[in-house]
Amino acid sequence: MVHIEQINKKGTHTDANDKLSEEMNRQYQLDDYEDVYKDLFDLVPCFITVQNSGYELLRYNREFYETFDPKPGDRCYKAYKGRTEKCVICPVEMTFEDGKPHWSEESGPNKDGDILHWVVRTSPIKNSKGEIVAVMEMCLDITHKKKLEGELEVSEKKYRAIFNNIPNPLFVLDTGTLEILDCNGRVQTVYGYSNKELINRSFLMFFKSEEREDYSSMLKSSFFISQVKHLTKNGREIFVNVQISPSKHLDQDSFIVTTSNITQHVEMEQQLIQTSKMATLGEMATGVAHELNQPLSVIKTASDFFIRKVNKNEEIEDDTLVTLSKKIGNNVDRATKIINHLREFGRKSDRILEKVQVNDVLRKAHGIMGQQLKLRGIVFGWDLQADLPLIMADSVRLEQVIINLLMNARDAIEEKKGKISGDKLSEDEITLKTISEDDLVKIEIRDTGPGIPKNIKDKIFEPFFTTKQIGKGTGLGLSISYGIIKDFEGRIGVVSNKDQGACFVITFPILDED
Repeated sequence: MVHIEQINKKGTHTDANDKLSEEMNRQYQLDDYEDVYKDLFDLVPCFITVQNSGYELLRYNREFYETFDPKPGDRCYKAYKGRTEKCVICPVEMTFEDGKPHWSEESGPNKDGDILHWVVRTSPIKNSKGEIVAVMEMCLDITHKKKLEGELEVSEKKYRAIFNNIPNPLFVLDTGTLEILDCNGRVQTVYGYSNKELINRSFLMFFKSEEREDYSSMLKSSFFISQVKHLTKNGREIFVNVQISPSKHLDQDSFIVTTSNITQHVEMEQQLIQTSKMATLGEMATGVAHELNQPLSVIKTASDFFIRKVNKNEEIEDDTLVTLSKKIGNNVDRATKIINHLREFGRKSDRILEKVQVNDVLRKAHGIMGQQLKLRGIVFGWDLQADLPLIMADSVRLEQVIINLLMNARDAIEEKKGKISGDKLSEDEITLKTISEDDLVKIEIRDTGPGIPKNIKDKIFEPFFTTKQIGKGTGLGLSISYGIIKDFEGRIGVVSNKDQGACFVITFPILDED
C-alpha cells in the first residue's frame, strides 16, 4: 500500500514538473517573439508610429526617430508635419471612426528642415474585446520619386516650350499609320488647321489623293523629301521640304516630322527660270527665224506657182497639184512643230517629274539650236547610247539646261575664234554624248572652245558669276542649271583643259521601275 502511494505521489510530482516546463517554454517563446517583433518594428525601412485617439505618439520605430527626432508627448502632426493642429484629412482619425485601413499622401519637414513626401497607410490595433485602442500608421518615403516627378514636369514643360516655339511646323506621327499624334502651334499658321483638327488624322491628308500612296512609302523610308506640294485648309498649294526623324512618343515608335515652307523661294526660283527661258528664246530669235523661213519659203513658192497658173488661166497637172499640196502640208506641219516646240519650251513648268528619255531631250534642244549653230559654222557631233535607261525629271526644264550649255559652248567657240588670227587651229565642234554606267545616266557636252581656267572652275555655278562682257551675260544660266539638275537628284560638273575646250558632265540616277 505504501509502495503504491509513493508511486502515486511520485507521478503527481512528475506531472507538475512537466507543466511547469511547458509554461516556461511558452514564456520563452513569447519573449522570443516579442524580441523579434521589436527588431522588426525598429528595422523596417519606413516610418512606423502607434498613436492613441488624441494623436499622441505611443511608440515609433528607429527610422522615424532618426528622421524626425520626436519629443516625449509629441502628437503626430507636430512631430513630423510641423503643424499646431491635426490635419484636415487625417487617416488615423478615420481609422478610429470606422475601424478600417485608410491611406493618404502627405508632406512635412524632417529634423534638418528638409521637406519629405510620403504615402500613409493606417491599421487599427484592437484589444481582446475588439475595441480599437490605438492605430498604427506606416509611411513610405517617396521624396525621391516626387523629386523625379518634379524634374520630369520641368523637363516636359521645357520640351513643350521648345516644341511649340520651333519656327517650323512640327508633327509627331505614328510609324505604322502615319496618324498625327501631336503637332505644334506653328502648324496652324502655315496650314490653317488647329491642333484639335489634326490629332488622330493622317499626315497624308496634306498630299493630293493620287500622290498619297507614293509619299506614304517615302515617309517611312526617307529622312528628307525635297520640294513637296502640300494642301492647306483652304485648298491653297504650298511647297515644303519634309525632314523625318525616328523617335519615341509615350513609349511608342514615332516619327518627328518637320516641314519648311519654301513656297516663296520656289516661286521666285520659278520666275527666275521663266525669265531665263524668255531670255534664251530672245537670244535664239535669229536661228528660229531662219528655221521658220525655210518652210515658209516652200509655202510661198507653191502659192506663187498656183496664183501664176490661175492668173494665166492655165491648167495644173494633177501630179503637180498633188506634189505641191503635199509640200505645203508638210511644211505647215514643220512650222507648226517648231512653233509648238517653242511654246512648250516657253511655258511655265509645273515642276512635275515624269519618266524621261534623255536622248529625246537632247534632240529637241538641237532642234532649237541646230540651225543657229550651223549658221555660225559650228559642227554638231552625236554619240548617243541607243538603249539609254529612263530617268525621273521634267523634260522641259532639262531641255532648258541643255540649251543653256549649248549656248555657252557656242559662245566659248566664238570667243576662241575672235582671239585666233589666220586659219583656225581646229574644227569648231560641239559634241553630245550619252552613256549609262554604275546605275547612272551620264550626259557629256563637249566643245572646242578655250576651256575654263582653273582659278574660276569652282565659281562658275555661283549666281551672277560670269566671264562674259557686260551686257552679254547675267551669270545666272549655270546657277539655274545647277539648281534644276539638283532638283532631279542629279549632279553637274565640268572638266576643262586649256586650249582643248570644256566638257560639262551631268549624271542622273537611273529610274528604278521595279
